[in-house]
Amino acid sequence: MNKSYPILLILFFMQTAIFAQLPPVFDANDEKRASHSEMIRTYLTPTRIVWKSDDSGNHIKNENTLLEKGNGQVAVNDQNLFRLISTKDHKPGIMLDYGKEIHGGVKISMGIRPSKTPMKLRIRFGESVSEAMSDIGGKFNATNEHSLRDFIVEVPWLGSVEIGETGFRFLRIDVVEADENAPIKSIEAAFVYRDLEYVGSFESSNKRLDDIWMTGAYTVHLNMQNYLWDGIKRDRLVWVGDMHPEVMTINSVFGSNSIVPKSLDLARDQHPLPQWMNTISSYSMWWLLIHKDWYNYHGDLAYLKEQETYMIDLLDQLSTFIDKDNKEILNGGRFLDWPTSTDPKAVHAGLQAMMIMTFEAGSEMMETLGKKDLCKKYEKIAKNLKKHTPEGNTSKQAASLMVLADLAKAKEINVDVLKKNGVENMSTFYGYYILEAMAKADDYQGAINVISEYWGGMLDLGATTFWEDFNIAEGKISGRIDELPRQNVADIHTDFGAFCYVGLRHSLAHGWASGPTAWLTQYVLGVHVSDGGNTVTIKPHLGDLEFVNGTFPTKFGVLKISHTQDAKGKVTTKIDAPEGLKVKQ
Repeated sequence: MNKSYPILLILFFMQTAIFAQLPPVFDANDEKRASHSEMIRTYLTPTRIVWKSDDSGNHIKNENTLLEKGNGQVAVNDQNLFRLISTKDHKPGIMLDYGKEIHGGVKISMGIRPSKTPMKLRIRFGESVSEAMSDIGGKFNATNEHSLRDFIVEVPWLGSVEIGETGFRFLRIDVVEADENAPIKSIEAAFVYRDLEYVGSFESSNKRLDDIWMTGAYTVHLNMQNYLWDGIKRDRLVWVGDMHPEVMTINSVFGSNSIVPKSLDLARDQHPLPQWMNTISSYSMWWLLIHKDWYNYHGDLAYLKEQETYMIDLLDQLSTFIDKDNKEILNGGRFLDWPTSTDPKAVHAGLQAMMIMTFEAGSEMMETLGKKDLCKKYEKIAKNLKKHTPEGNTSKQAASLMVLADLAKAKEINVDVLKKNGVENMSTFYGYYILEAMAKADDYQGAINVISEYWGGMLDLGATTFWEDFNIAEGKISGRIDELPRQNVADIHTDFGAFCYVGLRHSLAHGWASGPTAWLTQYVLGVHVSDGGNTVTIKPHLGDLEFVNGTFPTKFGVLKISHTQDAKGKVTTKIDAPEGLKVKQ
C-alpha cells in the first residue's frame, strides 16, 4: 500500500475476472483505442454464458468460443465460429455476462455466410439479468430513456459493427428473422472509461469493507464521463446535489480532477439566477457546499475567485427565503432525497439544516476571499437560522442533517432516530450524511456496521456498482441480479422501486451511493483535510478492525498511512507524508 496504483492494477487487485483481461500498462499493441483525451476504450470478452434459448445444438453452436480472447479481426478462413441458426419457429438468442458493470457498448464481428445482406440482430443491454431479458414497457418498466438498451442492429457480412452507449453488465442477442445462419466470431464489450490512477486506497482486516470501498470508488469512476454524471444507464446528467458524495469520493480516490470544476461550471452557467440548479433549491445549496469542500481539499484560490459574483448573488438570494421567525421558506423544488419527498416535516427540517450549513460555508469562503463584511453577514444569518428548530421530523436523512448543522444533539439523534430499526429506511444518497452524523455521535463502530450491512447487502445480491436506491427488507427476500429469476423468489430489480426508479428503470450504478468510500477514508483511515489541502489531521477510528492501511491523494503527492490495533485497543500509526504537507495527529 505504499505507491500509487494505476486503475488497471487496482481492478486486478480486486480479483474480478473481467479485469484479468486488461493489460497493466498501455502500449501500441494493446486493444485500446486512445486519443489525446482522458477517455479509453477497451474491448472485453464475456466471462460466462448466462442463458441460451436452445440446448439441442440445432440453433446454437460453438457458443464457448465467445469466451475465448480473440484478436477482434474477422478473416475469410475462420473456422468453428459461434452460430445462431434461425427457423420460422425458433429465432435463437443468447445472454452473456461481462463480469462487472461497465459503460459503453458492444462490438459484433460477423464471418462469411451465404447472403451478403446485413443480418438483423436484436440487442438488449442489462444492468441485471432480468433487465437483459426484458421487453420495453410493461409492468416491469424497462425503458430506452437516456440511453438505448433495446434495439435492432444490422451486422455486415464479413465485418464488424460497434453500437451502444449505456451502463450494463449483461447482453442478450437474438436473431430477428427466420432462415438465418449467423457465423459470429466475437461479441466484445466496448468499455469506455476515463484513464485515471486510483491514487487513494483502503485495505483493512475486513475484506467486506475493502470491497465496499472499492465498489464505491468504481461506481463514481464509471460516472466520470464527459461530465460527472449520476448514472451511466439513466440519469446521465449533472445533478448538483448528487455530485456532493461523488466529489467527496473523488477527493479520496483520484484527488483533484478537472471533471469536478467542469461540471460545477456547467451547472452554474445552465442555471443563471434566480433559477435554482436542476430546479431544486437544495441543489443550489449543494453547489456552494461542494465549492467549500473542493477548496478545503485542493486550495485552488483562483478557481474560487471565479465563482465570487455568482456565489454572493446566490447567498443573497437564499437569504430572502427566511421568514421573521428564522424559518426557511424556500420555493422551487423542495427536495432532499426521494424517500423523504412525501414527508413535508422531514423536507423542512433538512432544508433548515442545509440553510445553516450553506451560510456557514458561505461565511468561510468569504473569509478566504477576503470579504470580511460578507463573512460576518453570512455568519450572522447562520446563527439566526439556528434559532428555529424544526419539529416532528423522524426521518434518518433529515435528522442527520440537523446533527451536522448543530440543530440537534448527535448522541440523542443517533439512539432515537439513526439506529432505530437498524438499516431500515436508509437511502443510498443520504446514507453518507447518516454515517457522518453517527461519526459526530462517536459511534464509529455502529457506522461501520451500517456500511457492512446496508452497502454490503447490495454486494450480496451480486452488485458490482452501488445502486440508486436499496431497501434492505426487499433485499432479504430477493434473488441475485446476476441470476435468472426464480419462481416464488422476489426480483430486486423488477419487483420493487418507487418515484423515478420503479422496476427496471432503477439505476444499478449511481454515483450518489458512493458515500462509504469517502467516509471510510475520512473516519477509519482517519484523513481530515483542511487549510486548502495544506494540512491533514490523522484521527483513525478502527472499531473492531485489527489494521487499516491506505493512501490518500494530496496536492503535494501521495500520503501513506498504516494503523495497527492490539488486543487492548491501542492503535499504532505509521505515516509517510510527501514533502510540503503538514500532518497533525
